Amino acid sequence: MPLGANKAAIMGVAGVSTASVVLLYDTDHTDAASASITSGITSTYGEYIFKFYNINPATDQQNFTFQTSTDGGSSYGMTATTTFFRARHNEANSLASIDYRGEDEAQVTSFLKLTLGVGNGADESLAGELHLFNPASTTYVKHFYSRINFYEGANSPMDAFVAGYINSTSDVDAIQFKMTSGNFDGTIKMWGVK
Repeated sequence: MPLGANKAAIMGVAGVSTASVVLLYDTDHTDAASASITSGITSTYGEYIFKFYNINPATDQQNFTFQTSTDGGSSYGMTATTTFFRARHNEANSLASIDYRGEDEAQVTSFLKLTLGVGNGADESLAGELHLFNPASTTYVKHFYSRINFYEGANSPMDAFVAGYINSTSDVDAIQFKMTSGNFDGTIKMWGVK
């Protein structure tokens, strides 16, 4: 698979379609309570990549979260487990660390945290990606990982790493993103990767 075509598609070039990588969803959200992708997640692709651009919450210090569905988005709440670690360095240069966070989720059906306390200022937002593997499988659980860089409300940039699995052999055919409270602005894109 040629790196040039994949790189062009994954970096956000609208309209790119190759045999390996296809842009399936590209939506700008304004004052949105949530973003639901209820079509396009099928057995056609073995991996789906979701990219987040300038996601800015309306309410200060909120977590960006997601959850999946097996019924086309009629309900969200598939059982999942995650692990969470981060790197951070505050503006005052008095705090710099890389650490495991006790933000893990163990066999929960609630929305899963991808960040911690994103600020709502004009200079505070998030950008990053989530990879979901083989969501149409009816044999195996579904693995995922994310890396999101964000600026928290307490004046520290952070790099959050979350990984886990959806503990179900049912197919995943929809996904929803939202803040823990309040609305958000920003762009979300989804690619299918063969």
